[in-house]
Amino acid sequence: MKSTRDNFNPQQKRHLKTKPVLLLLGILLFGNLLWFIAWLIPNEKANGTEQVASVDGKGITKEQWMASMESMYGKEVLLDLVNAEVMEAAAKKYEIKVTDQEVDLEVALIRSTQEGTDTSLQTLNEESMRAKVRSRLILEKVLAKDIVIEKDAIKAFYDDNKNLYNIPTSYRTSVIYVSSEEEAKEVVKELKNGSSFDGLARERSKDTSSASLGGDIGYVSEGTKSIDDEILSALPNIETGKWSDVISLKDGRFAVAQVVSVFKGESFSYDDVEDHIHRELALDQLPQSVTPEVFWEEFDAQWSYSEK
Repeated sequence: MKSTRDNFNPQQKRHLKTKPVLLLLGILLFGNLLWFIAWLIPNEKANGTEQVASVDGKGITKEQWMASMESMYGKEVLLDLVNAEVMEAAAKKYEIKVTDQEVDLEVALIRSTQEGTDTSLQTLNEESMRAKVRSRLILEKVLAKDIVIEKDAIKAFYDDNKNLYNIPTSYRTSVIYVSSEEEAKEVVKELKNGSSFDGLARERSKDTSSASLGGDIGYVSEGTKSIDDEILSALPNIETGKWSDVISLKDGRFAVAQVVSVFKGESFSYDDVEDHIHRELALDQLPQSVTPEVFWEEFDAQWSYSEK
């Protein structure tokens, strides 16, 4: 198969940046739904009559709830589980190895796309993310293993896209925006007295989009254009789980910021990402995207939705 050097074009730069975003969407879906599996295990003591809610005295049973959940999400959850097992079988057959370092790299690249207020990030489980990334890496390695990409094409891509691999430290941030310095001081006082940041943000913040999320504005880092420079400058000095003093903003507002968690930045060398770039350029050669389902027949994968 011919090298991407023959048809190398600017779109490939965009592919490498957008693929982690697409993967993230799948990971978020998996993380948001996986918890529900445990609830599908029958509760013998309840015999399906355990009540989980009521309206005007009319109960809603756990059995009704589970049936509704299964109809809405069960197929997607089971699909993820089957695909994960299929990929593990493929790794064994094709002698594919995925190291912790490779997973670390992919997770870091995914994290670098997380700036924003996507509320599903709040439920993202690190272990689930890593498991999903591992399965995806197996799939990509199986698909790319026989595609030859010249070394100079890989190096050229790296040289043209070094910024993709210089990942700044990012801060999961919540902010309470108020109109006056007096209000901001009152917020700080209430926080010191034990009030929750989430609750105060919902009650006091003037920014309606983030107030409904308890002040959550997602992961931000140096250079994030959607966030006030004054807030960005304050974040490195805020201890994780703590909040800032009053921050005066250029537009006349005031803010109090909280750092929920920190994802430390990292720069990856060419040697660090050579295999990653090879894999991405190889996948660009495929006429269409491929999912784990294409391997189901090979590994005799069966599921309860086959005839539905």
